[in-house]
Amino acid sequence: MRLLAHAKNIHSQTGEDGVLAKILEILGPGDRWCVEFGAWDGQHLSNTCNLIQNSGFSAVLIEGSPQRHQDLTQRFGSNPKVIALNRFVGYSPGDNLDTILAGTPIPQNFDLLSIDIDGNDYHVWEATATYVPKVVCIEFNPSISSEVDFVQPADPGLNQGASVLAMARLGKKKGYELVAVTSFNAIFVRAEYFPLFGIADNSPRTLREDISSVTHVFCGFDGTIFLTGSGQMPWHGVRLAGRVRQLPKPFRRYPGNFGPLTSKVFKLYRKLLKLVGRA
Repeated sequence: MRLLAHAKNIHSQTGEDGVLAKILEILGPGDRWCVEFGAWDGQHLSNTCNLIQNSGFSAVLIEGSPQRHQDLTQRFGSNPKVIALNRFVGYSPGDNLDTILAGTPIPQNFDLLSIDIDGNDYHVWEATATYVPKVVCIEFNPSISSEVDFVQPADPGLNQGASVLAMARLGKKKGYELVAVTSFNAIFVRAEYFPLFGIADNSPRTLREDISSVTHVFCGFDGTIFLTGSGQMPWHGVRLAGRVRQLPKPFRRYPGNFGPLTSKVFKLYRKLLKLVGRA
């Protein structure tokens, strides 16, 4: 079964609304509970908003930013089925998802968990043990090839992410099987449900169709280094050209975490790159 044929966006970014709806339809009636973090304002690029608004799902929505959490509570404040929490989900006993959800009425095997925190996604899922959702939708770094097993260090100050291959490996370890890969998310179901999907080969290489963010590096027999594929740093909008260069150290962070001064300096840096044909 090719689940990406059902891709559709209502609030999601790359077809997750349609894919998740089809997966939940195949699984049959459930408890109609979902969890999402970071939930942003509850609608922006959300993988759960459609289920809450159009399918009557109950939800625990977790957002670390106070301002975004305020927007979240304004959006769903009148919905008694939505619990909006202002927390950062981590991977230690004091802040992992098990600890946070323990204070809510959500069942342990709820229907859907969506993880999107631009970095430590792998580690927060790995640290979740008590709660075993039927479906997990988790962000991976789309610039990493499907053949590479990469996981960033468990560090809240880093925003590097993990590869889809690493996510698939972790999924198997936790009793899940990969059923779909969108441009930015790997979607898993509990292993006992996997036969319902009729997927013969669920390797990341097979299920992943969009590799447009991947840059391949190879060398000629003469030692010349070549770049093919995307050739871009997707989140910074900087083109990789000539020899491989890293960004200056102050900019080697997720752009959403730049301070006001760094943002202004980076804009000037981008303008300089455009002048020399690298952006």
